[in-house]
Amino acid sequence: MPLTKIQFKPGIVSDVTSYTNEGGFVDGNLVRFRLGFPEKFGGWVKRTSNTYQGKARRLHNWVALDSSDYLGIGTHLKYYIEEGNTFNDITPIRVTTSAGDVTFAATNGSTTITVTDPAHGANKNDFVTFSGAATLGGTITATVLNIEYQIVSIISSNTYTVTSAVAANGSDTNSGGGSVVGAYQLNTGTDTTVGGTGWGAGQFGGTTDGALATQLNEALDNSETAVDVDDETGITTAGDVILVGEELMLVAGDTDNNTLNVTRGHSGTTAVAHDDNTLVRLAVGNAIATDDFVGWGSAASVTVTGNQIRLWSHDNFGEDLIINPINNGIFYWDKTNGLSGRAVELSATGTFSGETSVPQVAKQVIVSDQDRHVIAFGCDGFGATATTTQGDGVQDPLLIRFSSQENPVDWFPTATNTAGDLRLGGGSTFVQAVETKQQILVFTNKTLHAMKFIGPPFTFGLQELSKNITIMSPFSAIAVEDAVFWMGVDTFYGYSGGQTVQLPCTVKDKVFLDFNLEEKDKVHVGVNSEFGEIIWFYPTLLDSSGNPNVDINAYVVYNYLEKIWYYGTLSRDAWLDRGIRTLPIATGSSLLYNHETGYDDDGSAMTSFVESAPIDIGDGDKFLFLRQVIPDVTFNGSTSTNPEVAFTMKTKNNPGASFNQTTQGTATRSATSPVEQFTEKLDYRLRGRSFSLRIDSTALGTKYKLGSPRVDIRPDGRR
Repeated sequence: MPLTKIQFKPGIVSDVTSYTNEGGFVDGNLVRFRLGFPEKFGGWVKRTSNTYQGKARRLHNWVALDSSDYLGIGTHLKYYIEEGNTFNDITPIRVTTSAGDVTFAATNGSTTITVTDPAHGANKNDFVTFSGAATLGGTITATVLNIEYQIVSIISSNTYTVTSAVAANGSDTNSGGGSVVGAYQLNTGTDTTVGGTGWGAGQFGGTTDGALATQLNEALDNSETAVDVDDETGITTAGDVILVGEELMLVAGDTDNNTLNVTRGHSGTTAVAHDDNTLVRLAVGNAIATDDFVGWGSAASVTVTGNQIRLWSHDNFGEDLIINPINNGIFYWDKTNGLSGRAVELSATGTFSGETSVPQVAKQVIVSDQDRHVIAFGCDGFGATATTTQGDGVQDPLLIRFSSQENPVDWFPTATNTAGDLRLGGGSTFVQAVETKQQILVFTNKTLHAMKFIGPPFTFGLQELSKNITIMSPFSAIAVEDAVFWMGVDTFYGYSGGQTVQLPCTVKDKVFLDFNLEEKDKVHVGVNSEFGEIIWFYPTLLDSSGNPNVDINAYVVYNYLEKIWYYGTLSRDAWLDRGIRTLPIATGSSLLYNHETGYDDDGSAMTSFVESAPIDIGDGDKFLFLRQVIPDVTFNGSTSTNPEVAFTMKTKNNPGASFNQTTQGTATRSATSPVEQFTEKLDYRLRGRSFSLRIDSTALGTKYKLGSPRVDIRPDGRR
């Protein structure tokens, strides 16, 4: 029999049956299609071993007038500017206390320091930097205290705890002196979406921040039932339940001052040992009116405010930077203050004068490139008068406001400036704005609008383009030239030439049927312009251990040049296309990675594969016998001397049957001169009604591209 040439169709098709997709590919990972043929993804290496704090959700690259190359990085904990592989913390300061407002208390043998600061306004995980503190008398010296701390727990509105680098001793009895100052950074955001209003909206295990609390005044073993606490006020009633670590304890009453009689391991929890100074919270009982503890072991029937994860928008005003954490204030970083200077409230920059009605809260900010207006979306309204410095502080999720041209702090409209406002007419909330060459596309949760500069007296005009569209997240739309692509809640869209269309997608079910919508705000999109790829990163339903997945772990690609789709697994929290920097940049595990460099996973082998749909003879009514495969593959670009890929051939008898025979052969490059040479043939002995081909690459330094292999197959009867 003559050899049969296999010419595969480009892209991955998973939304039809594998037999329907004969001649195409049904699965793959870390593989792209270029000129119609599959090839391995480019590799990645970390830019530096230095790390930042938090999950990075947005990146922004720009060059200052002195050629400084800056990369803005917004995480759920901080905002950084990276230069020369150094992460410079420019997170705004929320408030700075007066000298003497802050005092400390330490316990002998413990690294926990209790901080007292009336009405501190801090949350768990916030950062505070102390200065002016004196030694507590022992090991907790001024050097130990006068640094940045991350808050470990909130005891009350006046007290919280931090953890020192050393344990206190018996001499640490002082309070730090009367000159202590605390500089609190902007409240940190969450990295996991908190559900909204309604029954079952609270955490199954309960939320504890703000609940009535005290601390253990002793170390506990796993059986002790007389529990000493610092303050028993409000938690002595029989039937109250306290939470210590992960253990619940049922209170029977108190025996003497600050000693509780309890039943250990209540409500299915486990009795374990606890350290002195462990936080004790009231879970069930006579909590204070502001108690926000909801539910333990059952869904909450109370109203819970929904919170998005901490996302950032950022843009340049000249060589300076404007940043906005979603549903928070607008801040300004002045390059002249240097990388040690922090961003400050836009209304208090000192860089500009004439502050009027500067927004106090917004969902996104951009600087329009053509006309130099700062635009705030989903922001608060104007101040009470024309001379009021800030907006009214009442957020309107559909309101758009813009500053006067060339003045980012002048927002109240007058006859002599170009400031103003617009209000979106569709949907219930603003989601994302995307700047293109000709206009700004503005998405609500249900509509798409075009915002265009029209000049005085109105400055900007707003036109509705589409109704009944959806958008997945605040950063799931992206502009490529004058086209915009985005992920909806159940499909993909594109806008170009004045028309909105649903993109035909061959992997739609693969993506949306395995999608954790609870964490949809984490979805982000990037461009890999070298290959014409739009990449959406998203969380699947379950992680590799079968648990609900809360992190980004998968991607789907639309190749807008070849109009095909493919997908795979990769954990990246943010992505930035090449531009000022020559390689795409992505984030993961608190690291920056350069992508499309080499063909390995930061020095380790990368696993890449692509698998075809079953192929048969005629209508599949005859059995076939597969004897041989003539590989058609190129390893051009590989860094390994002898790169290789595995050719796995599989046969089955019927569409619903499992593969009954599988044999693997390896194609290895042996020479590159005068022409590339590799394994000439691979021998097999397989029988079935159809066969599939799978290519795997697991070797270091291997790049491969599959062409049109040939197979020796012949009819082998009907049985």
